[in-house]
Amino acid sequence: MRCRRVAWGAGVVGVLVLAGCGGGAGPPAPAGAGDRVDASPHRCGHGWRHPRPGTHAFTLHNTSGTAAEVQLTDPRTGAVLGEAEGIAPGGERVMRARLGAGTYAFVCFGEDADPVTGPAVRIPGRTAGAAAPAAVPLSAHDLVPAALEYQQWVTARLTRLVPATDALRAAVRAGDVPAARTRWLTAHLAYARLGAAYDAFGEAGEAVDRTTGGLPRGLRDPGFTGFHRVEHGLWHHERPATLLPAADRLAHDVRALRTAWAATRMDPADLGRRAHEILEDTLRAELTGRTDYGSGSALATARAHVDATRAVLDRLRPFLRTRYPGLPALDRRLGRLARTLDAHARAHHGGWTPLSRLDRTQRARIDAAVGDLTERLASVAALCDVRRTP
Repeated sequence: MRCRRVAWGAGVVGVLVLAGCGGGAGPPAPAGAGDRVDASPHRCGHGWRHPRPGTHAFTLHNTSGTAAEVQLTDPRTGAVLGEAEGIAPGGERVMRARLGAGTYAFVCFGEDADPVTGPAVRIPGRTAGAAAPAAVPLSAHDLVPAALEYQQWVTARLTRLVPATDALRAAVRAGDVPAARTRWLTAHLAYARLGAAYDAFGEAGEAVDRTTGGLPRGLRDPGFTGFHRVEHGLWHHERPATLLPAADRLAHDVRALRTAWAATRMDPADLGRRAHEILEDTLRAELTGRTDYGSGSALATARAHVDATRAVLDRLRPFLRTRYPGLPALDRRLGRLARTLDAHARAHHGGWTPLSRLDRTQRARIDAAVGDLTERLASVAALCDVRRTP
């Protein structure tokens, strides 16, 4: 699990959410951190003595004997305005939040115990401008229909992927390398549009799209299979006869992935994380060249990942419209990135500009755009995380 610190526009003015991970005490409280608030269930929320508009740095102190999770909420709607997870017994965690006028309360969750809502605290004054939509927590039940729809969408596209890899295998068997290269790109982009980031498809997906990372013998390791194994052979002049077993294996593994996925029940909580992880994966893998084995198609794969991200967002959109004011800007920036990447398609060659042929400005512009979207999508992941509620 990756720990994230993300900003999202919930509540009256906007809040910085600390998504803590693990059971440690967290960073020590800085000097002048503000109110020291009890995070234990038996005294939840006690200690907030200076309610005021502006930025708060609450030092959450867990005085209980078990790990605690704390949420800062709007007690009227249940909207979560800030959170800290995994505060160890006796440990502390700092939660920073920028608050406007309104009423707030801490909710403390202990292990194997009912949640406890602390005293309501009112911040006086008037808030200028319209209030941002409240980030009411989502439950697994809320996300089930969206997860089922997304799973059916993936199933349909896996079915289409089978003939694409069969066509690739047929071209390799025929010894037609130019056709095989074209069909490889078609099939690989179809797979990339499924958004298989961070091993989302498990071992079956790993067999289809693994790299040489972690393999003792690298390119010669028998465990190097899938799209990138075939890619390396096609773009490094391997004889089709010796490449055919790898193409056969890829076609077989795609069928195995389709079968495995049909028997899988996707965790609804994974949907929000996937929206973030697809482009995060693009930033760390495709745009660093780590997954290029000769085709120079990293930008094409990045473009397919934009489509994959949109496919997830479309399922989450009903929830995000009332929870994430940044959704229109996110959509615009996704569109802008898609157009930037499309400009690097070289349709008359059937290929794309390789990373190595981008100048420094072009490379920086693409990296910055994907990095910006990754940060924005982290907010989507935080908003769509399944939370415990009182």
